[in-house]
Amino acid sequence: MIEKELVIIGGGPAGLSAAKVASEAGMKVALFERSFSLGGQLIKQTHKFFGSESQYARVRGIEIADILINETRKHDVEIFLNATVVGLYKDNIITVYQDEKYFKVKAKAIIIATGASEKFLAFENNDLPGIYGAGAVQTLMNIHGVLPGKEVVMVGSGNIGLIVSYQLIQAGVKVKALVEAAGHIGGYLVHASKLRRLGVDIITNTTVKRAVGNGKLERIVTVKLDDKWQEIEGSEEVIECDALCISVGLSPLHQLLSMGNANMLYVNELGGLVPIKTCDYETSIPHVYACGDVTGIEEASSAMVEGKIAGLMAAKHLGFIHPNYDSLEAELNQQLCVLRQGPCGEKIRCGLKKVGEIYD
Repeated sequence: MIEKELVIIGGGPAGLSAAKVASEAGMKVALFERSFSLGGQLIKQTHKFFGSESQYARVRGIEIADILINETRKHDVEIFLNATVVGLYKDNIITVYQDEKYFKVKAKAIIIATGASEKFLAFENNDLPGIYGAGAVQTLMNIHGVLPGKEVVMVGSGNIGLIVSYQLIQAGVKVKALVEAAGHIGGYLVHASKLRRLGVDIITNTTVKRAVGNGKLERIVTVKLDDKWQEIEGSEEVIECDALCISVGLSPLHQLLSMGNANMLYVNELGGLVPIKTCDYETSIPHVYACGDVTGIEEASSAMVEGKIAGLMAAKHLGFIHPNYDSLEAELNQQLCVLRQGPCGEKIRCGLKKVGEIYD
């Protein structure tokens, strides 16, 4: 069995940030990432970030990924790529599948930064070729340079749906409509206004009833919803398209924490099942910490800050005090408070109150 001081599971913005800070505190860090590359969702995000300079405002996601990866590689971090952590057991033991082999790792501390997975919609024929999640569309376009189709309908008006719609238009794809089940737009209005100026029809109180096609998507049938989210009879409309992009939210990848019997709570505002953790980001499993989207769906800016806090605390609890501990802890907590302020942060603040984290 391999023994490590600190194991970090997930090489996205939270995991990379945790690795950097923990290694600065003097810990030997092993980072496990199931993909062939580091960066998580950032490597397919070509839009510029909001926020402050501390969270790389006005820098594109793909560039932020490069910054975090380069900073991590400068420190004493052992990186395992194409390494899927498939089990979390008592005494902080994990099992890893890499290169068709399994092996065990025992750690003094573990940080879970597994992120989130995309939610999907249930409707007739939702398995037709040509129906994608928003993350898959970003991967096709921004990593592999492949268009998902020529005429696309987007489902979901959160920030991801709005941003990916704009990226599709930039790539020369016609976005025929954006369909939203709620009665209002879920993302930033500045993004929605940009789409409207480009001629995209944003249709609220509407969902997809079925997909139609012979071997591949050819059209969709939409239906209006009433204020109780019930279908309105006779309101069906047909939209011709060769691709449908689903962007209806994310769910925390809680499976390892659930397997380890961590105390969990279903919180709708945070995206699903999330761990109950202390202010030091420690879960109910001793020396197992969690940060980023696995603890609640937010922007990548918040994930980076949470990762730094988790790295700071995991190191401290094992006797590794960061040289700038006091000032860094205060600064990071203040950054989180700022990121969660205002109307856009109301949902996350409500969710955090349910798990015992109260933000005034």
